[in-house]
Amino acid sequence: MPKSIQALREERTNLAKDLRSHYDSYADREWDTEAQTKYDAIVDKIERTDAKIEREQKILDIEASKIAATRTAADRHNISEDEASHQGELNAQAFVAWMRGGASALSDEQRRLLAQRTAGVQNAMSTGTGSEGGYTTTNEFVPQLIAAMKSYGGMREVATGITTGTGSQMDWPTANATSEEGEIVGENASVSVGETTFGTTALSTYKYSSKSIAIPFELLQDSHIDLEGYINGLLATRLGRITNKHFTVGTGSGQPRGIITAAAVGKAGPTGQTATVTVDDLIDLEHSVDPAYRINNAAFMFNDLTLAEIKKLKDDNKRPLWLPGIADGEPDRILNRRYVINQHMAVMAASAKSIAFGDFSRYIIRDVMAVQLFRMTDSKYTEKGQVGFLAFMRSGGNLIDVGGAVKVYQNAAT
Repeated sequence: MPKSIQALREERTNLAKDLRSHYDSYADREWDTEAQTKYDAIVDKIERTDAKIEREQKILDIEASKIAATRTAADRHNISEDEASHQGELNAQAFVAWMRGGASALSDEQRRLLAQRTAGVQNAMSTGTGSEGGYTTTNEFVPQLIAAMKSYGGMREVATGITTGTGSQMDWPTANATSEEGEIVGENASVSVGETTFGTTALSTYKYSSKSIAIPFELLQDSHIDLEGYINGLLATRLGRITNKHFTVGTGSGQPRGIITAAAVGKAGPTGQTATVTVDDLIDLEHSVDPAYRINNAAFMFNDLTLAEIKKLKDDNKRPLWLPGIADGEPDRILNRRYVINQHMAVMAASAKSIAFGDFSRYIIRDVMAVQLFRMTDSKYTEKGQVGFLAFMRSGGNLIDVGGAVKVYQNAAT
């Protein structure tokens, strides 16, 4: 019988404690081959347990997003959660019916729901009309989509997310208070003027497309298939990857400005370190960020291949830098700092900005919650026994900080 997620977490905690105990036992002696072998064996068990926990957690996250969406709808329309849940079920049924059979498959009540939702998004997004019209995705679908998109990057995991009803230009206020300070004043003396200088940073949105998705008739006709979940997975894969790429390395010209594009270099690797990093480099990068940004949310971010290289680094006693979190939900750590895997971060190579460190919550991701899905049945698809789907969403991002909340490590050029 499969273990519950709680049992898996307890197993993971015990493994982490065993590893920490083993690690600490070598604090005053040199790490040897026997120590490394035991370390590797426990790490392997932790990684396999983590994979099981992640699968179970995804299911729980989907359920939680449905509950949150129901509560939000209830508050927005000033109705009970039961009524909001009922309306959500009607919307979901209409959505799936429309995906399977198009507008002709809808009941009169579902047609009215479809008309209301489509009209609203056309006014907001200035979109055209598909061969069978567009459908504004349900309140439950959008949170599930955003949650699933987190799996295709790392930026949504640590950035600050906001939603807006429209995608019009937004100027976000900025200020740098890292060098500001007060003063001592004498009795009856006047205080000095210390005005804070504010600026603004644009937080624009861009229209993203999933590219067209072709679904065979057989899949549409199979009532046992979770079609909504299947479509959600496809959209999350495509939209999640492209947006995370832009939130990471976007140029800021015709696309969001990525965190790596916006952040300054905090540590440059010395000559010869074109594809490597040292413990001292990581420490220098960490301390290139002002302590004000390192207190609570600071983390490292890098590609999984970079993590593999960092895991090979040793401390002064030749112990590995990587250690697992022990308490439930406690992240794994490098130099006692949590880290985030982002596959759109550059792999270490000549001149690559391969590692970032700082407070990533200063990066703002803005979503316009008006995802529209089009169903297409023209000859392009019909001749192949398919129905086409195409989704649009608007999203943007920018580093809203001028004080150096995030810095990067850049490998040497030669």
